[in-house]
Formats: sequence, C-alpha cells, structure tokens
Amino acid sequence: MGREVVERAESDMESWGAPGAVAAEEELPLLSLNHVSYSCRSVKESMRFYQDVLGFVLIKRPSSFSFEGAWLFNHGIGIHLIESDNLPPKKDAINPKDCHISFQCSNMDVLMQRLGEMNIEYVTAVVKDGGITVDQVFFHDPDGHMIEICNCQNIPILPLSSSCPVRLPKTIEFASPLSHLGNESLENHSAREATAQMMENLFKNMMTIFI
Repeated sequence: MGREVVERAESDMESWGAPGAVAAEEELPLLSLNHVSYSCRSVKESMRFYQDVLGFVLIKRPSSFSFEGAWLFNHGIGIHLIESDNLPPKKDAINPKDCHISFQCSNMDVLMQRLGEMNIEYVTAVVKDGGITVDQVFFHDPDGHMIEICNCQNIPILPLSSSCPVRLPKTIEFASPLSHLGNESLENHSAREATAQMMENLFKNMMTIFI
C-alpha cells in the first residue's frame, strides 16, 4: 500500500509538470501558516482554555470587526476565536481521525501530567515507522475542536518528489523594529537568522541525497 501511494504521488507530480501546468519557478510567494480560526460558544471560556492549557497569549484584534471574537498567538501560530450560537453539538468521544490542529512537543510526559492536573480528558496513540516512534495525545477544546500534541519532529520531512520545493519554517518577523532592544539582542537575532539559513541549506542538501 505504501509503495502504491508513492507511485501515485510521483505520477501526480509528473502530470502537474505537464505543459500548461504552473512552472516551479512560478511558485506562490507563501510564507507560512498564519492562524487557525474557530467558532466557539463563549469567547471568554475558549480564551481561558487556550491561555491556561496551551500557553497562548491574547493579542490586539482589529477594532473594525463588528462581531464578538478574540485573537491569541504563541508557538508560531495564531488562534482566532469567533463567537457563534450555531455550533453543532459537542462530540463526547475523542476520535484521533477527526479534523484537528497539531502542536509539536519536546516532552510528552510533562504535557500529559499537565492535562491530568487540569482534569482534561485525552487519549493517546503511537505511530511507528522505520524505527522511529511518535507519541500522540488527543483532546478537545471547550467546543469539541480536536487538538493533537505530538513529538512529530521525530519524523524527517522527506518529499516524495523533487519537483515541488519544500520550505522550512523561518524566524517570524514582527512589525516592531528590534533596534530599541540593544546591540546584544540584535546580534542574537542575526545569529538565529544565520542558523535558520544554515539548517535550510543543510535540509536541501539532504533532499538531493535522498531523492
């Protein structure tokens, strides 16, 4: 089954590269995933959940919106909450196959201990591939939206085709300048940028070897 998926993916790549398809050099100028938007019954309750359980920080939301909501940010991604009275009934069973957002975690034991202390129900799963093991934890937010926490960084990102370029996440650039933070902070920022570029170049070289 795995080989069939790979062959089908390679066939799709070839068809996309046929005459009339968008050339690789015309790739979309996308940067990264910006945010995930959720409808919720209570903005205050959902805000408290994402702040207390997942460590998100409430940030400024544009004042032009005419509906109740909130913006939160952390871990390189935003969560946008929109209050609604028309949500489907909350699911009781936790099904890992449901649609979900996933966060990488460096210490799953600490994560599960925290969920237990907060009396948050969760289920676990394990994925194994080629000697690599990934631990997964699934649970719901107050409105039944599925959340996964995993150490998925254990699995290397290996594209099935070299025809589509892969971009690694880069350091997020905030709108505010860094000059007021002093020379030391600027040097640290430059070092992080250099490290990120070095890792991206290393990743590209690895892809050339694997593919």
